[in-house]
Amino acid sequence: MRTGVWFIGARGSVAVTSIVGALALRAGLTEATGCVTELPELRSPALPGFADLVLGGHDIAETPLVKKADALAAAGVVPARLVDAVHDELVALEREVRPLPSAATQALTAAAITADLVAFRERHGLDHVVVVNVATTEPVPPAHPAHADLAALRAALDASGEVLPPSSLTAYAAFGAGCAYVDFTPSTGARLPALAELARAAGVPYAGHDGKTGETLVKSVLAPMFALRNLRVRTWSGVNLLGGGDGAALAEPGANAAKTASKQRVLGETLGYQPQGTTRIDFVDDLGDFKTAWDLITFSGFLGTAMRMEFTWHGCDSALAAPLVLDLARLAAAAHRAGRSGPLPELAFFFKDPIDAGTHSFGEQWSVLTAFVRGLDGGAA
Repeated sequence: MRTGVWFIGARGSVAVTSIVGALALRAGLTEATGCVTELPELRSPALPGFADLVLGGHDIAETPLVKKADALAAAGVVPARLVDAVHDELVALEREVRPLPSAATQALTAAAITADLVAFRERHGLDHVVVVNVATTEPVPPAHPAHADLAALRAALDASGEVLPPSSLTAYAAFGAGCAYVDFTPSTGARLPALAELARAAGVPYAGHDGKTGETLVKSVLAPMFALRNLRVRTWSGVNLLGGGDGAALAEPGANAAKTASKQRVLGETLGYQPQGTTRIDFVDDLGDFKTAWDLITFSGFLGTAMRMEFTWHGCDSALAAPLVLDLARLAAAAHRAGRSGPLPELAFFFKDPIDAGTHSFGEQWSVLTAFVRGLDGGAA
């Protein structure tokens, strides 16, 4: 099943790490460490193989893929030997990374994005294309009446002005091109009633949002432990220190608020109540593509005995995110092939704030995911 993976933000750290990884996996130069679809429970003939993935994307940046990959290697994000080994493929991929269109109206911009996606699919004879948003986090947009109704949205997009935030406009264009859509960011993306209506009408699936790679991943494992042991969490506060482009983007208050809100939801929905405490995100330029999180948890046990727990997480955001991006592209393509349309709550395992998910329990999300993949097996050729 030849599958296109089209990155929004194709020249960024997460996309380029994903691209280097996909090329290295295709050539048998590395192991699929971090790709959960390669675990025995999820390995399936219904999923496209790494060799079946054809890569491309949009970006407003102009940094060549090779130059970005070299910078990631210098920062310790990806091995320099792999960048050297896939150098020629990265150079060849330049022709598949296009400037993000910008036109007089959002309707014309969406039409240009759709045209790029259709041309990509036809040029490579692809069975399916999955659009993956790994662009910079956006602030939460103001509400607009057209967000609730597809007909009103189409009319509004023909007028001047910004009706949809960029992530939602790319989702609109992806659905118009018959492509599945995955939002790995906390941006709005497809999470609008009008876009849900469009996805179902177009017969395409979508998933999101905000990939769960670090501190929130630990929260999603620890919170059920406290709940199942009937221990009362009194406070839970975290400080996140980020470098790189993501950290710089999250220094903007609106984007920061969108991200912290996404990170906090897992606690209230897992514990059944919201403990006191906050999540803070600070930009530390010297960290580069790495991030550090420190959490303090206070809780009470039998007879009200006061106790506490602390943990520190230090990781490379792009290296944690990239294998999950490849997983999601493979899973979304398989879901599209199986005839799914609309949201894919079964992919909640991958997200901080999953769309339409019934639970934030990591264990339960895993069970739902494995059942979902078993169901896809029945439709595999």
